[in-house]
Amino acid sequence: MKDNSVLNKPVGIWIRVSTEDQAKGESPEHHEERARSYAKSRGWQVKEVYDLAGQSGKAVMQHPEARRMMKDVERGHITGLVFSKLARLSRNRRELEDFSDFFNQHQADLISLSEAIDTSTAGGRMFFHLLGVFAQWEREEITERVNASVLTRAKLGKSINGSAPYGYQWKDRKLIVQPEEAAVRRKAYELFLQHRRKGQVAQHLNAAGHRTRNGNVWRDTSIVRILEESSAKGVYVFNTMRQTGTWRTESKPESEWGKAECEPIVSLDLWNQVNQIIEEQLKSWKKPGKPPVHLFSGLAFCSCGSKMYVAANSPKYFCRKCSQRIPIADLENIVRQELKVFFGQPERIAQSLKNAGQNLTEKSAMLDAHQREIQKVRDEMKRTHQLYLQEQITPQGFGDFYKPAEARLNQLLAELPKLEAEVDFLKVNKLSADDVLHEANSLYERWPGLPSEGKRKVVEALIEKLVIGNGEIDITFSYLPSSEELCKNQQGLGSG
Repeated sequence: MKDNSVLNKPVGIWIRVSTEDQAKGESPEHHEERARSYAKSRGWQVKEVYDLAGQSGKAVMQHPEARRMMKDVERGHITGLVFSKLARLSRNRRELEDFSDFFNQHQADLISLSEAIDTSTAGGRMFFHLLGVFAQWEREEITERVNASVLTRAKLGKSINGSAPYGYQWKDRKLIVQPEEAAVRRKAYELFLQHRRKGQVAQHLNAAGHRTRNGNVWRDTSIVRILEESSAKGVYVFNTMRQTGTWRTESKPESEWGKAECEPIVSLDLWNQVNQIIEEQLKSWKKPGKPPVHLFSGLAFCSCGSKMYVAANSPKYFCRKCSQRIPIADLENIVRQELKVFFGQPERIAQSLKNAGQNLTEKSAMLDAHQREIQKVRDEMKRTHQLYLQEQITPQGFGDFYKPAEARLNQLLAELPKLEAEVDFLKVNKLSADDVLHEANSLYERWPGLPSEGKRKVVEALIEKLVIGNGEIDITFSYLPSSEELCKNQQGLGSG
C-alpha cells in the first residue's frame, strides 16, 4: 500500500448525502468542503469529486459515479478516496467488503474522516469490516421503523409516499385531481361501459392520442388497473401489497390497509357498473357475446332466479327451469307503460337536469385537457427541432424523437373535432325542465315507431333487470341518463 503521508497524493472525494439528510440540513457542499480541507491539511491533491447526492446507500457500486471512481483507481489516477463517514460510502456490508478488497488489490486507500479509518493497516481493515456490519444493521433498523410508520399511517388513513393513482397527484399530503389524466380516466369508464372490452378501450384511447403517465400506449392491463382502482369513486385504498421477491407480490392483511377520501372522478353508480361487468367477465372467463337479438335478452329473469330466453320462432320468453312464460309483446307493453311512469316523476326530471349539467362540465373539462395535451406535444416537438438546429442531436436522433411525437399530434388533432362537436351539441341542446318532460312523453309516444336497435339502446340505458313471476313484473331501473343523451338517441334513431 502507498503511504498516506506522501505529499501530493492524488485522491478523490466521495459525496453521498441522502435526500433525508439533505432535508435535515446536511448539504453535499458541506461534505465536499470538509474533505477538501482534510486533504489540504495532509498535503494531498484532490483530482476528482464523485457526487452521488440523493442516492440510496443500499446499493451504490453500479452507480455511474462509482464506476467512474473505480476506473480512476484502476488506472492510478487516484490512490485514495476521502469521505466523511463510512455510511456515506455504502450501507451494504457486502459492498463495503467489495470496496475494501478492490482498493486493497489496487494498493489504494479508503479514508473515513469520522471513524478515522485507514485501510493500509490490518487494524484499520478489521475496523472497516466491523463498522460495515454496524452500518447494515442500522439500515435494517431504519427499514423496520419505516415499515412500522407506514402501518401506523395506513391505519390512521394518512397518506404515505408513493406515486399517486392515475388521475390524481399528491399535494400537501393529499390527493387532488389531475385534470388531464382525470379526463382520460373518465373517458375509459365511459368507453368500457359502451364496449365492455378492455382492448377496445385501449384502442380508442390510443387512437385519440392519449398515453399513460409514462408516455406508453394503453394496454389491457393498464386499462383494467385504472378501472378497478377505487380512487375514481372517491376512496383511495393503499398499503395493500408487499413484495415477496424480485417479481412477486402478495396481499397484506386487510387490517394493514389504509383508506383516504379524495375527490371522485366518476359517479359511484358508474364505477359499480363497470366493476360489476369486470367481475362477471372474470368469473365466466368469456368475452362478451354478440349483441342480443331480442329486446330484453340478458335482462329478463324468472322469479326462480334463472334467466329467461326466447327460443327460435317462439313469441314468448320462457324459463328453462320452471317453464314460466310471458309473450314478447306483453312484456314490451308493460315496460313501455313503466317508462312513462318513470319519466313522469318530477324528482327524476330534476336528476336528469343535474346529470345534463354535469355531463357538459365533464365534456368541457375533457376538451380543455385535450387542447392542453396538444400544446404540450407541440412544445416538445419545437424543443426537439431547436436542438436539431443547434446540432445538439443527430438527424437520426431527431427522427427517433420527432416522428413518434408527430404521429401522436396527428392522433390528438384528429380527435379534437369530435370532442368539440360533443361539447357544442351539449351546449346547444341544454334543455329546460319543460323540454325534458316533453321529450319523456315523446319517448312514450314514439316508442312503437322506434327501430329495434333504438329500443334496445333505451332499455340498456335505463333497465338493469326484469324479474317475471307470480303474475307480477319487477323492473329494476339502473340510472337515468342525461336529457341530452336521451334526445340524441331519439333524434338519431327515430330518423333511421
